[in-house]
Amino acid sequence: MTAGSGTMAHSEKVARATEELLAACAAVDPAELTALANAISQARRVVCHGVGREGLMMRALAMRLYHLGLDAHVVGDMSTPPVGPDDLLVVSAGPGDFSTISALIDVARQAGARTACVTAQPDGAAPRSVDTVLHIPAQTMADDLGAEPKAGSVLPMGSLFEGAQYLIFELLVLELRDSLGISAGDMRARHTNLE
Repeated sequence: MTAGSGTMAHSEKVARATEELLAACAAVDPAELTALANAISQARRVVCHGVGREGLMMRALAMRLYHLGLDAHVVGDMSTPPVGPDDLLVVSAGPGDFSTISALIDVARQAGARTACVTAQPDGAAPRSVDTVLHIPAQTMADDLGAEPKAGSVLPMGSLFEGAQYLIFELLVLELRDSLGISAGDMRARHTNLE
């Protein structure tokens, strides 16, 4: 059976997707995770950005950073301030580059901000141009083409990378919570009541 055949049983798809997510997350270098946590904790403010579904994961990260009590924003929101020295732009470029991502990296660097990139392709143009890289080795749309995708994920397109982002970002938040001395109660108290 191939990943795209559609003939797998539901339980087999669940098992394979779970195994793939676990493998991708387990392959992340803990030192890279700590380096990103340090960059975030040292920043005056953090601004996050990604495109497509990666952008949704970056919005989720920004929300958790806010719950930690950090000055966190998302590019494009009406209330996002300008970045400058002591700020950090964190972008997602799973396939290694997007024209908009590279443009934002350039703007942030020219303003004196530090930059970080979350990617599956650390040799891509975007990760090569930033200060901090978090490599999540998972299939993206950069390597899902063909009858048999190179990475062979049961999940379509960039879903493996995006799912791994969610889990890795939650682990990043746990590391930040511990290093900053923030309690779960502190985080919950910052959750909106306008729901």
